[in-house]
Amino acid sequence: MPDTDIAYRSAANQRVVYIKVSILEDKFDRLGVDSAPGQESRQHTASEDLPGARLEGTPVDFSHGDVNAFPPIPGSLDTFVEGFQTGAQQAYTSYRGKREIRETLAEKLALFTGAPIDADREIILTSGTQGALFLATGANIGRGDKVAIVEPDYFANRKLVDFFDGELVPIKMDYLGTSKSSGLDLSRLEDCFRGGVKLFLFSNPNNPTGVVYAGDEVIAIANLAQKYGVNVIVDELYSRQIFDAGEYTHLHGLGMMNTENLLTIIGPSKTESLSGFRLGVAFGSSRMIDRMEKLQAIVSLRAAGYCQAVLAGWFSEPEGWMTERVALHQAIRDDIYAELCAAEGFKTRLPEGGSYLFPRIPKIRLSILEFTKALRLQAGVSVTPGTEFGPQSMDCFRINFSQDHEAAVAAIRRTIEIVERYRN
Repeated sequence: MPDTDIAYRSAANQRVVYIKVSILEDKFDRLGVDSAPGQESRQHTASEDLPGARLEGTPVDFSHGDVNAFPPIPGSLDTFVEGFQTGAQQAYTSYRGKREIRETLAEKLALFTGAPIDADREIILTSGTQGALFLATGANIGRGDKVAIVEPDYFANRKLVDFFDGELVPIKMDYLGTSKSSGLDLSRLEDCFRGGVKLFLFSNPNNPTGVVYAGDEVIAIANLAQKYGVNVIVDELYSRQIFDAGEYTHLHGLGMMNTENLLTIIGPSKTESLSGFRLGVAFGSSRMIDRMEKLQAIVSLRAAGYCQAVLAGWFSEPEGWMTERVALHQAIRDDIYAELCAAEGFKTRLPEGGSYLFPRIPKIRLSILEFTKALRLQAGVSVTPGTEFGPQSMDCFRINFSQDHEAAVAAIRRTIEIVERYRN
């Protein structure tokens, strides 16, 4: 959107004067943070406009995972301390990350995804996967570029397209209308690719719904991107936590796309309870990686040097550790899902991966923002409003069920009680 010329007539000399009014402030206003995950403390806390008795129970913050309930990979502190003791050599790595670490990760991720990765040209360490997403979108989106995103999908995707002055092209995912696939509208996707979309950005497993794209859907995305020359960024942050021994198809492992058109984002985060170290990894297109390095050089220089050392334990957990972690999350998922299915009027889908659940609530007398506030004040439960993930999700909320099992189930029961309190 260009700056706006506003004309006014000077009272002194009656001349018409044009002033340039910057839209920069409006641009940042549109980013919004008050309802973003983890930002509950910024929201209005007065309760006089939302009367109702406070429900008993342990407060639960479903906006992010609980690292107390699920501690990080064993030995993470030790590897961090080793990095600290290494000193300057570890603190001031190259902008792409320490070479020895990139070499190790390239081998691990190649084995995980099913295709080779060049440690020098095709991988970069970033300040969290959020940092990777910022660098990747910044490396691909120019003013006016058409960017296809899924609705619903990760809350930052649409904001980054907007921030970099791209043109948002939403693709509906009817996740409640099927259980055999994601419900992505592939016909609409092809129409948009044909219509000039330059970049397709999506998460798999999907955040916020926990949907895992079926293998034939991933193949279709690869075919369409190859056919129309569209760049693809896929966020696979939760691809290690797949439930019910389900299948997962890595776009990188298909070998169907031009390697210069694909970038994958992953990192040790919620699944491993390592979010606090702010580590992310992006791999794929050497052209995109080159651009991301140049952008990182003026944003943060590098992923935090001492923290990079923690990556030594990633994909090298003790035997059975990852299997147990997935099983524990699946048990919480099952119990929460059962509570929601038994409640009148709720609609949801059993998540196939990750640690998110995205229920649709019945009609109530409150907007979704008013509901999330009432829930926090009257039940001690924090959730993320669905509107963060797309304007069509105004009757949904997202929870991260990586919590203490008993407390999480009790919190969902209180959530259902609050819905009943305000039901139409």
